[in-house]
Amino acid sequence: MVSDFFFPNLGGVESHIFILSQCLIKLGHKVVVITHSYGNRTGVRYMTNGLKVYYLPIKTMADQVVLPTLLASLSIFRNIFIRERIEIVHGHSAFSTLAHEGIVIGKLLGLKAVFTDHSLNGFSDISAILTNKLLEITLSGCNHCICVSHTGKENTVLRAKVPADNVSVIPNATDTTLFKPDISKRDPNKITIVALSRLVYRKGIDLLACVIPIVCKKHPEVNFLIGGDGPKRIVLEEVREKEGLHERVSLLGALDQSEVHETLLRGHIFLNTSLTEAYCIAIVEAAACGLQVVSTKVGGVPEVLPPEMIRMAPPNVNAIVSALDDAIDSHLKGTFMSPSACHEFIDRTYNWVDIASRTQTVYDHVRGQPSLSVGKLLCKYRKCGPIAGPFFVLIFTLCHVILQFLEWLYPRHLIDIAPDFWE
Repeated sequence: MVSDFFFPNLGGVESHIFILSQCLIKLGHKVVVITHSYGNRTGVRYMTNGLKVYYLPIKTMADQVVLPTLLASLSIFRNIFIRERIEIVHGHSAFSTLAHEGIVIGKLLGLKAVFTDHSLNGFSDISAILTNKLLEITLSGCNHCICVSHTGKENTVLRAKVPADNVSVIPNATDTTLFKPDISKRDPNKITIVALSRLVYRKGIDLLACVIPIVCKKHPEVNFLIGGDGPKRIVLEEVREKEGLHERVSLLGALDQSEVHETLLRGHIFLNTSLTEAYCIAIVEAAACGLQVVSTKVGGVPEVLPPEMIRMAPPNVNAIVSALDDAIDSHLKGTFMSPSACHEFIDRTYNWVDIASRTQTVYDHVRGQPSLSVGKLLCKYRKCGPIAGPFFVLIFTLCHVILQFLEWLYPRHLIDIAPDFWE
């Protein structure tokens, strides 16, 4: 598993990688995670069930993503892949530099590669164009791609020009043993609306900032509980200060994974105001805790929960306020779906054992595919555009030459094979 996003950082990708790894270990596979260092967390660490994590000593550029160099990480990836006897490289997130580098280097070493795209992306701005082109290059040599929703699949097929039959849809899941309802934790005299996300633009924090004062004026019994941190926190602080809502709007900041469940249990309604979302694991966790869900109708969100468990609205202030009014009225009248029924639905529909089994099927399919020679691999990269194609062929050819030099300088038979955790 290769990604810039992993613990101690918190988020949907981080949780997905960790829990999927744990399930694959229980199925008998050896799993190794490769990510970059977080503060003083560098080197090799072991997590639950012997999950081995390499925190590479590479500095991040922005948003917990390392600077894309490829050459700088070449020898490190080669050493880890050989030392750990890696057969399949599984990269996560189109926004992860390490995921792209790990897949490319793995393919040049003759390994199989799988990529999971967790997000949607646009087509118009410069960053989207560059990300899409990089994803196209990576997936042109990748054996198989996984998307977390059918909307995500359509988006990936369009922006990365990957054949649709080479993309599988495997949704996220949640550990329902960790997310259980407990209505005794709620304030019986108030209705608490919970919002948990990174406080960034694409999560619709500007919408949330506009919704809060309107709902607070209409419903004096409503309080807001907001968890997460990011550059848009200042917007929420300004609204709270301007409207005098210090007693009714709590900004909890970044939460540890253990605090997420406790925060959800305090809520009656979960609010998601994202502007784009491929899946949204947060609404699944909230539903598992028995909360009513109100969300913007964007991306893959309509695929996640049935209509009786979620109220959806277009991403505008009036529509979100109307959906919240409906949810609050439903709570006051007691017509909402019971917390236990919500939990049982999530437990049946989104469990990690099923997700891991379906991912294992992809691995089995990939392992049966023939390995491509470096020449054929470069031919695939060459077809990715009249400018980008030749440029990346040149870069990857240089990487191949360096790998051959490293094979001469530091032959693989001199690299110690790492023992398994239980050996």
